Amino acid sequence: MPIQISDLSDAVLHTHYAVRGLIVARAQELERTGRQIIYCNIGNPQALGQKPLTWVRSVLSLCEYPELMEGRNADAFPADVVETARNILAWSKHGLGAYSESKGMRFVREAIARFIRDRDSADGVEQITDPEHIYLTDGASKGVQAALRLLISSEKDGILIPIPQYPLYSATITLYGGRQVGYYLDEEAGWSLDEHMLEEAIQRAHKEGIHVRAIVVINPGNPTGSVLSEDNIAMVIRFARRHNLTILADEVYQDNVYKPGARFISFAHMMAKLREQEVSLFSFHSTSKGFFGECGHRGGYMEVRNIPEEVIAQITKLQSVSLCSNVPGQIVTYLLVRPPRPDEPSRARYEEERNGILSTLATRARMLEEGLNRIPGIHCQPIAGAMYAFPSITLPPGRTDEQYCMALLEQTGVCVVPGSGFGQKEGTAHFRTTILPPTEQIGAVVDALDSFHRRWS
Repeated sequence: MPIQISDLSDAVLHTHYAVRGLIVARAQELERTGRQIIYCNIGNPQALGQKPLTWVRSVLSLCEYPELMEGRNADAFPADVVETARNILAWSKHGLGAYSESKGMRFVREAIARFIRDRDSADGVEQITDPEHIYLTDGASKGVQAALRLLISSEKDGILIPIPQYPLYSATITLYGGRQVGYYLDEEAGWSLDEHMLEEAIQRAHKEGIHVRAIVVINPGNPTGSVLSEDNIAMVIRFARRHNLTILADEVYQDNVYKPGARFISFAHMMAKLREQEVSLFSFHSTSKGFFGECGHRGGYMEVRNIPEEVIAQITKLQSVSLCSNVPGQIVTYLLVRPPRPDEPSRARYEEERNGILSTLATRARMLEEGLNRIPGIHCQPIAGAMYAFPSITLPPGRTDEQYCMALLEQTGVCVVPGSGFGQKEGTAHFRTTILPPTEQIGAVVDALDSFHRRWS
């Protein structure tokens, strides 16, 4: 007899990932019938028209097909592109088609260590990073899953996650048999963290017999678009120390900061500034977001701090089970942390493309925020960073945000994700939308929402 649904584990059956749920499946059905769909459900920049960086694709092309560097072909590429590709092939020893060591290629990890040092050495901090404490992963998601696999050992182990949160966390915790412990973000304060809400969440968990092992922080925020202040980050570190928690810092949107006066501050920087050595930290970064948008290449890294060597050995063992992360993704990660230098010929075009992408995203964030706030019954907090808005919506009695988003799709072709898939306070309703559609479509999305919301309400 073929395998039946009843044969599957409860963990699998109870795992949900709203970003690719029923509404997206329905959108794909409609698209196959010829309907035009505007996908605002997922942060997938190149699927919505963002062009890849010339620097990335040129170097990657030469690494994948070195014959392009031979003879007159080499003249088609800037000298720094050719030199970088030759170095990558020499340092990798066996090219992009062979396995690397389980942690990832050493020269890539060394480049990441320099990137972290340069990023975080400010405000009196001299950052130190060990390449042996860096793991190259298939996007940030695999790093997150590795960290959670280490931390969850029983059904009584809990992980503090923000509400709203990115469903990777709730899905993985469920899959690994742990317990989600939600802490609410303060919507009226721009989705900031509130220490009182953190304390409430952990005390509630303790009363239920849950052993809270770690706290997840997403900064800049997904789905909220918030950017945490220095005080907020320092507060989380003190809270983690007080309760003996590990911190999981999801920092994949660190280049996506749009609000004037806001800036990204890494947890690694703040821990160095506070001279904190008792709190373990897992930090994650990715090539999928920022201005790269290389989601399909699945590049990323996890850096760990304040973790004993015997635990490092266990992380390496887990990494080795999958042999290594994909090698082209490792190279894209290298190109993320080692862009063209200021005196190299590719630098001007790189800066033009990078600045153009970030400027366009900032414009779209402002257009979407202002447009949503003009619609009666919809309220959007400032989109300070990341790639999303998470507006609150007023619904008729008895209606749900899932029904709202499905009806929006059916009537307008705009695909967004209901707030219930990310978590929200009881009695509230939201949806998540990206800022990624082409600028000319942002106005169409707002107009469609305006017309639909007035009718549906």
